[in-house]
Amino acid sequence: MQRFPMTPQGHAALEEELKQLKTVDRPRITASIAEAREHGDLKENAEYHAAREQQGFCEARIRDIEAKLGGAQVIDPASLPNDGRVVFGVTVVIENLDTEEEKRYKIVGDDEADFKAAKISINSPIARGLIGKSEGDEARIETPSGVVEYEIMEVIYQ
Repeated sequence: MQRFPMTPQGHAALEEELKQLKTVDRPRITASIAEAREHGDLKENAEYHAAREQQGFCEARIRDIEAKLGGAQVIDPASLPNDGRVVFGVTVVIENLDTEEEKRYKIVGDDEADFKAAKISINSPIARGLIGKSEGDEARIETPSGVVEYEIMEVIYQ
């Protein structure tokens, strides 16, 4: 069985989305399909076909979330021993050695990743290049524009 690492917050967000899909969205879509059927000929009924498409997307997302929750490996970084190493769930402050620009990222699961909120996926090139390194170490990250070197300034377990 495939394991899906996630933070406690990410796990809770997926559970909330699943509840929304099952208790609100699914009944709304079912009602839309029933209403569209009442309009008669289904071959040329755009409302019916749109509602059926929505139903397909909703059911696929429900299956996807249930599979991820079933294989969830919830990791709380606050409960990990703080040895200064970069591991899943930590917030890491890195400095670009060329530009001296500092960035702060939280390493999270795939479903939690949000680059605008400074949350990067454990499977991203930056996270893969940082995992296992410690404060003060340098990391070489392969980017589309070439190799970028970073220094790990701080690792925050929270």
